[in-house]
Amino acid sequence: MGPELSVVIPLLDEALNVEALCRELTDTLEAWGRSFEVVLVDDGSTDDTFARLSRLHAADPRLRVIRLRRNFGQTAAFSAGFARARGRLIVTADGDLQNDLRDIPRMVQKLEEGYDIVCGWRKDRKDPWLSRRLPSKLANALISRATGVHLHDYGCSLKIFRAEVVKSLRLYGEMHRFIPAIASEQGVRMAEVVVNHRARQHGVSKYGISRTVRVILDLATVKFLLSYSTRPLQIFGLIGLLMGSAGVAVTGWLVYVRLFEGQSIGNRPMLLFGILLVFTGLQLVTLGLLAEMQARTYHESQGKPTYHIRELLDGPDAVPDRASLSSANSAPDQALGEAPPVPVGRV
Repeated sequence: MGPELSVVIPLLDEALNVEALCRELTDTLEAWGRSFEVVLVDDGSTDDTFARLSRLHAADPRLRVIRLRRNFGQTAAFSAGFARARGRLIVTADGDLQNDLRDIPRMVQKLEEGYDIVCGWRKDRKDPWLSRRLPSKLANALISRATGVHLHDYGCSLKIFRAEVVKSLRLYGEMHRFIPAIASEQGVRMAEVVVNHRARQHGVSKYGISRTVRVILDLATVKFLLSYSTRPLQIFGLIGLLMGSAGVAVTGWLVYVRLFEGQSIGNRPMLLFGILLVFTGLQLVTLGLLAEMQARTYHESQGKPTYHIRELLDGPDAVPDRASLSSANSAPDQALGEAPPVPVGRV
């Protein structure tokens, strides 16, 4: 039987922090009184982070260490940890000691009130205002508005999930910050808890204002996946029909001018513009149809349902549907940390 709680922490060149991090984490969870494991993912560190993790693992087998071959990024590191986490609940946190790990028991208590995800909110954040806090505030407002999932602090890594929520996800790019929005497609219940935030004591931050562009691009991906992943024709086809209709109107007016008013239209830029609109609209409609075929092929080839069941009250003679059979067939793989792939983000 697996532990009650798995804590997944990615690390990159945090040699000066790992010992204090593990000590604080184990002291907190031992006092909490439930079974736990800590999954530490070394994301291609170039200092002696892994050597120190190896010594800590030898002293405490509850500390499990994953060493990636190179720096794949925080999203990939979280994915590696999720795949190998065995707990019923999964906690994520940063390895720089800025997250106060003593908030974990309080967040678990909140989750057990009936929520699927509990997110930390660094209300009193100890980071530079111009380079970190201002971009983060703007990004949080933009993400909340675009996805419809309103959180004060998408960038806070201190979160708690029910394992079934995150184990079915495949994350790419910089998508770890969007997990609550992505999981909202499953109909999860979400809460936010104010957590303590501390200034960094050792090492340097791996984040900067340059990530803003990548966050915006990933946000566009998340918005599309949440709204149109199972009905792409409705966005491509709608834009295509609007452009095509405008093109037909422009070229129709030019035909009228040529036939009934005898004016020359061969040297008018509007003619080329109208033709461009017609052909672009046709291409977008065709693209939408091809995307519809691809979406159906993806869902049907993997037996992936287009819905998620929270609870089922049924009789003893009920016949399971395809989604239930698919989940049952994939259960052994999920137990080993190999959940069926759900493409999310940019590859």
